Amino acid sequence: MSKQLLIYGRTAPITVTSHKDCSVQTNKGFAFAAGLNSAPLVAVEFAAAALDMTIVFSGTQDSVFPSLLLGIRDGQNLFVGPDRAWTGNYIPAFLRRYPFVFSDADQNDAYTLCIDEESEALNREGRGERLFDSQGLRSQYLTSMLDFVTSYQGHYERTKLFCQRLVALKLLDGMQAQFTAPDGRTSAVSGFLTINRDRMKAVSESDLRTMFGNDELELCYLHLQSLQNIDKLSLRSVGVTPGVSP
Repeated sequence: MSKQLLIYGRTAPITVTSHKDCSVQTNKGFAFAAGLNSAPLVAVEFAAAALDMTIVFSGTQDSVFPSLLLGIRDGQNLFVGPDRAWTGNYIPAFLRRYPFVFSDADQNDAYTLCIDEESEALNREGRGERLFDSQGLRSQYLTSMLDFVTSYQGHYERTKLFCQRLVALKLLDGMQAQFTAPDGRTSAVSGFLTINRDRMKAVSESDLRTMFGNDELELCYLHLQSLQNIDKLSLRSVGVTPGVSP
Protein backbone atom coordinates (compact mmCIF):
# COMPACT_ATOMS: atom_id res chain seq x y z
CA MET A 1 0.00 0.00 0.00
CA SER A 2 1.17 3.55 -0.73
CA LYS A 3 2.85 5.35 2.16
CA GLN A 4 0.18 7.99 1.68
CA LEU A 5 -2.64 5.48 2.36
CA LEU A 6 -1.46 3.30 5.26
CA ILE A 7 -4.38 4.19 7.55
CA TYR A 8 -7.07 4.74 4.92
CA GLY A 9 -9.84 2.31 4.08
CA ARG A 10 -11.88 3.60 1.13
CA THR A 11 -10.94 7.03 -0.16
CA ALA A 12 -13.22 9.05 -2.43
CA PRO A 13 -12.99 12.56 -3.93
CA ILE A 14 -14.87 15.14 -1.87
CA THR A 15 -17.77 16.56 -3.88
CA VAL A 16 -20.90 18.55 -3.06
CA THR A 17 -23.01 15.82 -4.64
CA SER A 18 -21.63 13.08 -2.41
CA HIS A 19 -20.75 14.98 0.78
CA LYS A 20 -22.94 18.07 1.08
CA ASP A 21 -24.57 16.78 4.28
CA CYS A 22 -21.39 15.27 5.76
CA SER A 23 -19.55 16.34 8.91
CA VAL A 24 -16.29 15.25 10.54
CA GLN A 25 -16.20 14.68 14.29
CA THR A 26 -12.72 15.87 15.22
CA ASN A 27 -12.58 14.44 18.76
CA LYS A 28 -12.76 10.73 17.87
CA GLY A 29 -9.15 10.12 18.89
CA PHE A 30 -6.53 7.96 17.20
CA ALA A 31 -8.04 4.49 17.13
CA PHE A 32 -7.54 4.55 13.35
CA ALA A 33 -3.77 4.47 13.98
CA ALA A 34 -3.72 1.91 16.81
CA GLY A 35 -2.23 -0.79 14.55
CA LEU A 36 0.44 1.42 13.00
CA ASN A 37 3.93 0.72 14.31
CA SER A 38 5.50 3.50 12.26
CA ALA A 39 4.27 6.63 10.51
CA PRO A 40 5.73 8.61 7.60
CA LEU A 41 7.43 11.86 8.63
CA VAL A 42 8.19 14.84 6.42
CA ALA A 43 11.43 16.76 6.80
CA VAL A 44 9.91 19.86 8.38
CA GLU A 45 8.82 17.70 11.34
CA PHE A 46 12.26 16.35 12.20
CA ALA A 47 13.20 18.98 14.79
CA ALA A 48 10.02 18.59 16.84
CA ALA A 49 9.81 14.80 16.54
CA ALA A 50 13.48 14.17 17.36
CA LEU A 51 13.13 15.59 20.87
CA ASP A 52 11.74 12.35 22.29
CA MET A 53 10.87 10.05 19.36
CA THR A 54 12.94 7.93 16.97
CA ILE A 55 13.27 8.79 13.29
CA VAL A 56 14.32 6.02 10.89
CA PHE A 57 13.98 5.34 7.17
CA SER A 58 11.77 2.64 5.72
CA GLY A 59 11.52 1.06 2.30
CA THR A 60 14.26 -0.33 0.09
CA GLN A 61 17.67 1.07 -0.74
CA ASP A 62 16.19 2.47 -3.96
CA SER A 63 13.03 4.00 -2.52
CA VAL A 64 13.02 5.19 1.09
CA PHE A 65 11.09 7.64 3.24
CA PRO A 66 11.49 8.84 6.84
CA SER A 67 9.29 7.26 9.51
CA LEU A 68 8.65 7.65 13.21
CA LEU A 69 8.90 4.41 15.18
CA LEU A 70 5.66 3.94 17.12
CA GLY A 71 5.96 0.33 18.28
CA ILE A 72 8.35 -2.60 18.60
CA ARG A 73 6.09 -5.19 16.97
CA ASP A 74 3.98 -5.28 13.83
CA GLY A 75 0.50 -3.93 14.47
CA GLN A 76 1.52 -2.17 17.69
CA ASN A 77 1.30 1.57 18.34
CA LEU A 78 2.58 2.41 21.81
CA PHE A 79 1.45 6.03 21.51
CA VAL A 80 -2.31 5.37 21.37
CA GLY A 81 -3.79 4.91 24.85
CA PRO A 82 -6.80 2.79 25.89
CA ASP A 83 -8.97 5.90 25.65
CA ARG A 84 -7.83 6.45 22.02
CA ALA A 85 -5.87 9.54 23.08
CA TRP A 86 -2.38 10.24 21.75
CA THR A 87 0.14 9.85 24.58
CA GLY A 88 3.23 11.29 22.89
CA ASN A 89 4.45 14.86 22.89
CA TYR A 90 4.39 15.11 19.09
CA ILE A 91 1.64 14.00 16.69
CA PRO A 92 2.87 13.32 13.13
CA ALA A 93 1.22 15.45 10.45
CA PHE A 94 0.43 12.22 8.61
CA LEU A 95 -2.05 11.42 11.39
CA ARG A 96 -3.25 14.99 11.95
CA ARG A 97 -4.51 15.28 8.38
CA TYR A 98 -6.67 12.14 8.64
CA PRO A 99 -9.33 11.44 7.27
CA PHE A 100 -8.25 13.72 4.40
CA VAL A 101 -5.67 12.91 1.74
CA PHE A 102 -4.82 13.90 -1.80
CA SER A 103 -5.28 11.43 -4.61
CA ASP A 104 -2.23 10.64 -6.70
CA ALA A 105 -1.49 13.35 -9.25
CA ASP A 106 -2.82 12.77 -12.74
CA GLN A 107 -0.96 13.61 -15.95
CA ASN A 108 -1.58 17.32 -15.32
CA ASP A 109 0.07 17.10 -11.88
CA ALA A 110 -3.26 18.02 -10.32
CA TYR A 111 -4.35 16.60 -6.96
CA THR A 112 -7.88 15.93 -5.78
CA LEU A 113 -8.81 16.20 -2.10
CA CYS A 114 -10.27 12.90 -0.89
CA ILE A 115 -11.70 11.59 2.36
CA ASP A 116 -11.75 8.14 3.93
CA GLU A 117 -15.38 7.15 3.72
CA GLU A 118 -14.76 4.35 6.23
CA SER A 119 -13.61 6.79 8.90
CA GLU A 120 -15.79 6.66 11.99
CA ALA A 121 -15.37 10.42 12.26
CA LEU A 122 -17.33 10.95 9.04
CA ASN A 123 -21.07 11.18 9.61
CA ARG A 124 -24.33 12.59 8.23
CA GLU A 125 -25.85 13.45 11.61
CA GLY A 126 -24.22 16.88 11.93
CA ARG A 127 -21.67 15.84 14.57
CA GLY A 128 -18.53 17.96 14.39
CA GLU A 129 -17.42 20.15 11.51
CA ARG A 130 -19.46 20.35 8.31
CA LEU A 131 -17.72 19.96 4.95
CA PHE A 132 -20.12 22.27 3.10
CA ASP A 133 -22.56 24.96 4.19
CA SER A 134 -26.26 25.06 3.36
CA GLN A 135 -25.49 26.72 0.03
CA GLY A 136 -23.14 23.93 -0.99
CA LEU A 137 -20.06 26.09 -0.51
CA ARG A 138 -16.87 24.79 1.07
CA SER A 139 -16.90 25.35 4.83
CA GLN A 140 -14.12 27.14 6.68
CA TYR A 141 -13.14 23.79 8.20
CA LEU A 142 -12.83 22.10 4.79
CA THR A 143 -10.86 25.07 3.48
CA SER A 144 -8.43 24.85 6.40
CA MET A 145 -7.97 21.11 5.86
CA LEU A 146 -7.39 21.65 2.14
CA ASP A 147 -4.68 24.17 3.03
CA PHE A 148 -3.14 21.74 5.53
CA VAL A 149 -3.09 18.81 3.10
CA THR A 150 -1.70 21.06 0.34
CA SER A 151 1.13 22.15 2.64
CA TYR A 152 1.76 18.53 3.68
CA GLN A 153 1.95 17.42 0.05
CA GLY A 154 4.56 20.07 -0.72
CA HIS A 155 6.68 18.95 2.23
CA TYR A 156 6.17 15.31 1.19
CA GLU A 157 7.61 15.98 -2.27
CA ARG A 158 10.57 17.93 -0.86
CA THR A 159 11.28 15.10 1.59
CA LYS A 160 11.42 12.63 -1.28
CA LEU A 161 14.22 14.73 -2.81
CA PHE A 162 16.15 14.54 0.47
CA CYS A 163 15.77 10.75 0.50
CA GLN A 164 16.90 10.50 -3.10
CA ARG A 165 20.12 12.28 -2.12
CA LEU A 166 20.72 9.84 0.75
CA VAL A 167 20.24 6.92 -1.64
CA ALA A 168 22.47 8.49 -4.31
CA LEU A 169 25.26 9.03 -1.74
CA LYS A 170 24.77 5.48 -0.40
CA LEU A 171 24.45 6.75 3.18
CA LEU A 172 21.80 4.30 4.40
CA ASP A 173 22.32 0.92 6.05
CA GLY A 174 19.94 -1.67 7.44
CA MET A 175 19.86 -1.75 11.23
CA GLN A 176 18.43 -3.79 14.08
CA ALA A 177 17.88 -2.29 17.51
CA GLN A 178 17.92 -4.50 20.59
CA PHE A 179 17.00 -3.41 24.08
CA THR A 180 15.96 -4.78 27.44
CA ALA A 181 12.80 -3.61 29.22
CA PRO A 182 12.79 -2.82 32.96
CA ASP A 183 11.13 -6.20 33.60
CA GLY A 184 14.03 -8.03 31.92
CA ARG A 185 12.27 -8.88 28.66
CA THR A 186 14.34 -8.34 25.52
CA SER A 187 13.00 -6.95 22.27
CA ALA A 188 14.36 -6.18 18.83
CA VAL A 189 13.21 -3.86 16.08
CA SER A 190 14.44 -4.45 12.55
CA GLY A 191 13.47 -3.77 8.95
CA PHE A 192 14.48 -0.12 8.87
CA LEU A 193 17.41 1.95 7.63
CA THR A 194 19.63 4.50 9.34
CA ILE A 195 22.40 6.81 8.17
CA ASN A 196 25.88 5.33 8.40
CA ARG A 197 28.03 7.79 10.39
CA ASP A 198 31.31 6.74 8.79
CA ARG A 199 29.96 7.21 5.27
CA MET A 200 28.51 10.53 6.33
CA LYS A 201 32.00 11.69 7.29
CA ALA A 202 33.29 10.63 3.86
CA VAL A 203 30.81 12.71 1.83
CA SER A 204 32.58 15.09 -0.53
CA GLU A 205 33.00 18.74 0.37
CA SER A 206 30.81 19.86 -2.53
CA ASP A 207 27.95 17.54 -1.50
CA LEU A 208 28.26 18.64 2.12
CA ARG A 209 28.11 22.27 1.06
CA THR A 210 24.93 21.58 -0.90
CA MET A 211 23.35 19.68 1.98
CA PHE A 212 24.29 22.43 4.42
CA GLY A 213 22.76 25.06 2.17
CA ASN A 214 19.39 23.31 1.83
CA ASP A 215 19.23 22.13 5.47
CA GLU A 216 19.60 18.44 4.57
CA LEU A 217 22.71 18.16 6.71
CA GLU A 218 20.72 19.29 9.74
CA LEU A 219 18.11 16.63 8.96
CA CYS A 220 20.81 13.96 8.97
CA TYR A 221 22.03 14.95 12.43
CA LEU A 222 18.51 15.25 13.81
CA HIS A 223 17.87 11.69 12.62
CA LEU A 224 21.09 10.41 14.20
CA GLN A 225 20.38 12.17 17.49
CA SER A 226 16.84 10.77 17.58
CA LEU A 227 18.19 7.21 17.63
CA GLN A 228 19.04 7.82 21.29
CA ASN A 229 15.30 7.78 22.01
CA ILE A 230 14.69 4.20 20.96
CA ASP A 231 14.94 2.89 24.53
CA LYS A 232 11.85 4.93 25.35
CA LEU A 233 9.83 2.52 23.21
CA SER A 234 10.96 -0.29 25.49
CA LEU A 235 9.63 1.62 28.50
CA ARG A 236 6.31 2.20 26.78
CA SER A 237 6.03 -1.50 25.96
CA VAL A 238 5.79 -2.28 29.70
CA GLY A 239 3.39 0.56 30.44
CA VAL A 240 5.88 3.21 31.52
CA THR A 241 5.49 6.60 29.85
CA PRO A 242 8.96 8.22 29.69
CA GLY A 243 9.20 11.38 31.75
CA VAL A 244 6.10 10.59 33.80
CA SER A 245 6.47 9.43 37.41
CA PRO A 246 4.54 6.23 38.31
